[in-house]
Amino acid sequence: MQPAAEQHIDYQALCMEQQLKIASLTHQLHQLQKMIFGSKSERFVAADTAASAQLSLALDAAIIAQCKITDTTKVSYIRTKTERTANTPKTHPGRMKLPEHLRRETIIVQPEADVTGLRKIGDEVSEVLDYTPGELYVKQYIRPRYVQPLTELTNIVVTASLPGRLLDKCMAGEGLLAQIVVDKYVDHLPLHRQLQRFQRAGVSIAQSTINDWVRAVLTQLTALYEAHKKQVLDSGYLHADETPIKVLDETKKGTTHQGYYWVYHNSKEKLVLFDYRQGRGREGPDDILQNFKGYLQTDGYVVYDDFDKREGITLMHCMAHARRKFSDALTNDKDRAEHALHLFQQLYAIEQRIKQEQLDAVATVQLRQQQVVPLLHTWKQWMTEEYAKVLPKSPIGQAIGYCLPRWEKLCVYTTNGMLHIDNNPVENAIRPVAIGRKNYLFAGSHQAAQRAAVIYSLFATCRLHNINPYHWLKDILQRMHLYTTNNIQELLPQNWKKNNDNASVV
Repeated sequence: MQPAAEQHIDYQALCMEQQLKIASLTHQLHQLQKMIFGSKSERFVAADTAASAQLSLALDAAIIAQCKITDTTKVSYIRTKTERTANTPKTHPGRMKLPEHLRRETIIVQPEADVTGLRKIGDEVSEVLDYTPGELYVKQYIRPRYVQPLTELTNIVVTASLPGRLLDKCMAGEGLLAQIVVDKYVDHLPLHRQLQRFQRAGVSIAQSTINDWVRAVLTQLTALYEAHKKQVLDSGYLHADETPIKVLDETKKGTTHQGYYWVYHNSKEKLVLFDYRQGRGREGPDDILQNFKGYLQTDGYVVYDDFDKREGITLMHCMAHARRKFSDALTNDKDRAEHALHLFQQLYAIEQRIKQEQLDAVATVQLRQQQVVPLLHTWKQWMTEEYAKVLPKSPIGQAIGYCLPRWEKLCVYTTNGMLHIDNNPVENAIRPVAIGRKNYLFAGSHQAAQRAAVIYSLFATCRLHNINPYHWLKDILQRMHLYTTNNIQELLPQNWKKNNDNASVV
């Protein structure tokens, strides 16, 4: 038999363990309810409570004591309290003006009254935006045949050659192929729904035929993708992230394989690269980034940790991911979580000012060094002190525990004006894929998933350069057969816009 005191201590420990488990499960339940029923927005509005006000005032005093601002005309302190102004009604801009480039169909409506002998003094013009469904039409090439007699027994037939095409034997024209691919990978319309639309227009196309068309187009774009990949990886600053994609696999009956798109985003030159891998292991980034040099910005996923040990690579982390941890901890420790979120607001207010004033890299670094660095220093001290007061496995403890080991990498963005505070650019590039996979559900094979990565990369770059993806794809399908590996990079979206005066805005 154990002594009574020891039994009492064991009972207290058991109660504490049960309470922690209940708190953890309650938090998980709240997060699940938020995912299912709640808003996806992480917008934070600070509560005007005595505790948060006291923390903010203490922080302000520490920051003001550390800030040494040398040029008050260019740099101003970002106040911790958000000033609220009265909402003044805005003047309505009036009815939307319809674009001038649209074709006008003029309809003249005469008065019912007799206007004989009346003098016309002007026109009342009213415009209505209308629509006619897209037209399927047939290009019919007629090539006259001529006979040139050589001798009495021999003649030669003279006929013009057909214009060169990328897909020489394909029945579909470049305009139709471009529209099918754009509908699927930009507007997320699966091929079987496109076939239903063609059927309503009186044209029946077999499922296998349209599948072959898309496969052929994406296969031909592989050479362009390789040139694009080289340009992306030659840059000195990349955002990196990954997103899942379900893939049919012959070895897995009754289920799908979980593959991943690894996405790399060059926010400076506006380039996006999708790379499909069958898993989420370190092999993917290790392979594609083996020759990369520069800044690599990621979330806290451990597979990226090895890049911190590579010469020529500076690994940096994302403030948005750190902020998300504190947002999730609001239901666990409201005062501490709101205090941290209030600090994030100040950081992003400074970034918003940089964007609005269009500061160059030198001015950006100066502003960050004078205003952000003291704030981050004080913030780290606060987290270090508070971490000793909270349970490490609690949501607020996990939020602080996420930040402190990664603090140096979270602060790297303050040292260079071209760097971003977070990894949002690459996450924005991934969002269209998330919408698409809800419609087409899965890729037909691992090869199909990589072919989709080809077009996702090029279309995402079109989007960043404000290029109409249909116009771009139709044009390169018409001309790509005239290019070689030495000059094919001229057809990339980032170069096509420079060389094409008719590049259309998305």
